[in-house]
Amino acid sequence: MYTLLRCLFLILLPVIAIAAERGPAVPEYPADRIADRIYVIHGPLDMPNPENQGFMNNPGIILTDAGMVLVDPGASVQSGEMVLRVAGQLSDQPVVAVFNTHIHGDHWLGNQAVRAAYPDVAIYGHPNMIELIENGEGKSWVALMEQLTEGKTKGTKVVPPNKPLNHGEVIKVGDHTFRIHHYGPAHTTSDIMIEIVEPGVVFLGDNVLSGRVPRIREGNIQGNIKACEEIVKTDASVYVPGHGKTGDRDLVEIMKTWFSTIYGNVERLYAEDQSDFEMKDEISALLQDYSGWIGFDEQLGKHISFAYLQIEADNF
Repeated sequence: MYTLLRCLFLILLPVIAIAAERGPAVPEYPADRIADRIYVIHGPLDMPNPENQGFMNNPGIILTDAGMVLVDPGASVQSGEMVLRVAGQLSDQPVVAVFNTHIHGDHWLGNQAVRAAYPDVAIYGHPNMIELIENGEGKSWVALMEQLTEGKTKGTKVVPPNKPLNHGEVIKVGDHTFRIHHYGPAHTTSDIMIEIVEPGVVFLGDNVLSGRVPRIREGNIQGNIKACEEIVKTDASVYVPGHGKTGDRDLVEIMKTWFSTIYGNVERLYAEDQSDFEMKDEISALLQDYSGWIGFDEQLGKHISFAYLQIEADNF
């Protein structure tokens, strides 16, 4: 008996080792229908942590007559597998294309699962995103997600976009037209917003959030304002933020007001020789409508300092 048990253990040892190298499956989240044949899995608003297993963005699922298209399939191989399971409940079509909105790994590390299931899938992203991944940003995001989730994303590998695209490019997938919007540095240097012309939906990436204050240290506040101003010129009626609930163009205006209030008042107070630290209380009072947003206390000072540095640079 001992010999038999030992043999079984030796046989199962590689399987046990492989399992230990992967985090657990991400539980399924509902897919919310936001337009005809377009769905969004609205992730939690919290930062990546062991409880949400890193999943906290808004993956999109678009059903075309040529196959499914995904937008931002999540923060890990496990998140990507969850998105595929949920998509499979909506359609038995294959996934034929993926769009990644920007470099932050909580949006695109799920590419690994999609590529494993569909080896020939086209994955689109901005050229700056592809370059950043080639220079090591992808590996950094894999390590960061594993750290923040205490190993729940283990097993995730870098699978970058393989199809670069830029502002104004149009991709036809079956009966749907995908138009790309990029207006320079905004949330990051690599942002694309994806307009689905039929039936008028825009995936905004992290240029716009709802209920959560974005990070901005890799981008440009004036650029984010411009991105908000330009994207509402489309004929779209539905706007999907990178995090938070889907809404209409008011969602974009609310985000623009945040950035405009910060930049305009930092510029005014800078001219009065105030330091960024001295400005915080006055600007915070002007933004109390956002005080319930996740990250308000943590990010407000960083946004003020970032605007201050931009304005200071422009004055030299």
